[in-house]
Amino acid sequence: MSEEQVLRIPAELERMDEVLDFVGSLVDAYGVTPQTRTQLRMAMEELYVNVAHYAYPAGDGWAEIRGSVDDGVATFKLIDAGTPFDPLAKPDPDVTLSGEEREIGGLGIYMVKSMVDEVEYAYEDGCNQLTIRKQL
Repeated sequence: MSEEQVLRIPAELERMDEVLDFVGSLVDAYGVTPQTRTQLRMAMEELYVNVAHYAYPAGDGWAEIRGSVDDGVATFKLIDAGTPFDPLAKPDPDVTLSGEEREIGGLGIYMVKSMVDEVEYAYEDGCNQLTIRKQL
């Protein structure tokens, strides 16, 4: 089991490189395949962009990412104190429909679900907590 690593930064798109470097460096120590590394980075990029864009409509906020690897499973938890929002509450979009027929939104979390093994949401202690897990 790896010791949990923590990255806490302002929820700003300009900080994306730090998020991607954090995810990559944590899993690189376990010799992951390039595909697995890319999937985890893309999933966290999508989740972080949503926090940076939507979690704090009134102004500045923060995001915290906690990451660890235990028994070959990478776990990343994204925490923010922004507007409560459960991205898993909405049904998956019908990707068989054309873009014109499909409702706006929901594709990002659908993509995340397809790239990782497990996604969980909780609202605890005044914070959104979205956790992803992927077998390495």
